[in-house]
Amino acid sequence: MPLRDRLLALLVAVCWGVNFPATALGLQHFPPLFMVAVRFTLLAIPTILFVPRPKVALRWFLGLGIGTGTVQFALLYVAMAAGLPSGLASLVLQACVPFTVVLGAVFLRERLNGRQVVGVLVAVAGLSVIAVHRAAEGSAAALVPVLLCVAAGFGWAVGNICSRQARAPKPLHLTLWMSVVPPLPLLALSLLLEGPRRDWDSLRTAFTLEALPAVLGLLYVVLVASLLGYGLWNTLLARNPSSVVAPFAMLVPVAGVLSAWLFFDEVPDLVELVAGVLVVGGVLYGSRTGRPRPPTAPVTSLGAPEPVVATERSLPGRNGARL
Repeated sequence: MPLRDRLLALLVAVCWGVNFPATALGLQHFPPLFMVAVRFTLLAIPTILFVPRPKVALRWFLGLGIGTGTVQFALLYVAMAAGLPSGLASLVLQACVPFTVVLGAVFLRERLNGRQVVGVLVAVAGLSVIAVHRAAEGSAAALVPVLLCVAAGFGWAVGNICSRQARAPKPLHLTLWMSVVPPLPLLALSLLLEGPRRDWDSLRTAFTLEALPAVLGLLYVVLVASLLGYGLWNTLLARNPSSVVAPFAMLVPVAGVLSAWLFFDEVPDLVELVAGVLVVGGVLYGSRTGRPRPPTAPVTSLGAPEPVVATERSLPGRNGARL
């Protein structure tokens, strides 16, 4: 992965990390499913009017829109609205990384080395510690949001694989057109589960002073996390293997936890912090490449190294002259 792409991946991690406190601000005013529908509607309308549809197979386009756009954000927002702290959400959502690596190996035949396998297992162990710790708190209400967030990570992984297979010539166009898929199904679910009155009240009062932090959070999600973040992310997936790009998402919790501490004074307890280090460290370890082996002398048919033949310029003669 070139240095330029690594720096872009780091920028995406920061954008997405700050996205979690911004989402928490938005959820203080908007119902979760309705907020996802509004988020993608704000992107879909100008996209349909001004952006050419990307020339990719329909199945990959729909898979990206359903996996990344619909499943991931619907479950993530519901989990956060149910009480999952924004910093912890940024950590648990990184379940997408082992899911992406495994799906890439199964469906795309991307080969896994021993380092990647160890890294994925360590990351899964960290996520398991978080789930067990939440379950040990004694109520299903503490565990359910974590499981919803893990399922959101699986939806994101499916979207990653579809984006990789789409290989869009203009990834930003694919990112924008992905927003066309979620609004209608999510609006229907919101009307059914959250109720039209609640949706309308949140929309009607969106321009009041009290709702200003929520609106600013929503705008950050739309412009920075969605437009900039996913535009860069899909660009990276289009020109690099998904198993190489996906581990950089593990840096999102670093920005997410720090920004949640800055905005909401959220401090994870010791168990969740140690588990988070396992998750991030495991996938970062799996994304590292081993040291290249030094070249060896070619071996002859008898098994002995071939002699090195000196060139004309390599042998010094007497008095320093070259032979």
